[in-house]
Amino acid sequence: MRQKTHKTLPIVAAALVLSTVVAIDAMQTQSGTTPLLPSAPVLQSGASVSPAFEGWFDNPDGTHSFLIGYYNRNATTEVDIPIGPNNKFEPGDIDMGQPTHFLTRRRFGIFTVTVPKDFPKTQKIRWTLALNGVTTTIPFYMHTDYNLTPLKSQEESPNREFNTPPVLKFAEVGPTIFGPRSTGLKPTLSRTATVGAPMTLDFRADDDALYSTGGNGPLSGNRPIVVLDVTKYRGPGAVTVNTPVKLQTLKGGKPMEAYSGKGSTAVSFAEPGEYLLHVNGGDYSGNGGGGSGCCWTTAIVRVTVSGGEKLSGGQ
Repeated sequence: MRQKTHKTLPIVAAALVLSTVVAIDAMQTQSGTTPLLPSAPVLQSGASVSPAFEGWFDNPDGTHSFLIGYYNRNATTEVDIPIGPNNKFEPGDIDMGQPTHFLTRRRFGIFTVTVPKDFPKTQKIRWTLALNGVTTTIPFYMHTDYNLTPLKSQEESPNREFNTPPVLKFAEVGPTIFGPRSTGLKPTLSRTATVGAPMTLDFRADDDALYSTGGNGPLSGNRPIVVLDVTKYRGPGAVTVNTPVKLQTLKGGKPMEAYSGKGSTAVSFAEPGEYLLHVNGGDYSGNGGGGSGCCWTTAIVRVTVSGGEKLSGGQ
């Protein structure tokens, strides 16, 4: 039985309700004999991957977007699940731009699925993932309690202003990316590369250096203002990110102080083919926005890799 909550619940409380509802729906759709709870143990390998519903938001053009992540219970093993019966959306097109490569542990707001203006609030779309004998299907729909504002925090920062996501660019002068809007169906940038030859990616980042914690509490630790991660999203072979992106501070560098930075990394590919890389720009709030549903930015880079022979480690 679903529990209803009042519209003015803080986003953390709403997230707890959401987790409960999603867990119930997941249990109802398990193919195994034992329901798989969100608290199912993490294994080194051989475990399942579950979709995760972060929430939904309205777009300026009247359309609506579902913000979606996942939970890979394999602590040390990244896995690939091709588009098909084991990695599909329904109803409609089974490919809605979701990843086919899954990093370890919980990954927040990796991609979005946008639906039309007239999409009924009670209509559901479902993402199914099947791995290691466990099939999990999670529904997404526009319930009031799941409504997020990922482009502006609902919680004030200590200076009484509202946190927004970092603004990313792939060159000093060029298009900007803002917010978690990525989908594999609409890459942000297209590049070419050769097997075994590192491909350089350059980045620029600007941020307000504000933060959200989901409860307006202070943040602990000396964390960077902006953290950039580059990872494999889809592709036929292994992807190696040679070094983590470490941004050089050009302006600011402290919380509540407008920030600008630049950095780069090199990416290598083990096999020819078409790849999608996922770029995640997290702000000072930390992974998943510190429980606030805001503020991070995502982008997809399509890379067409040619030449060379297959390197060892391809998959």
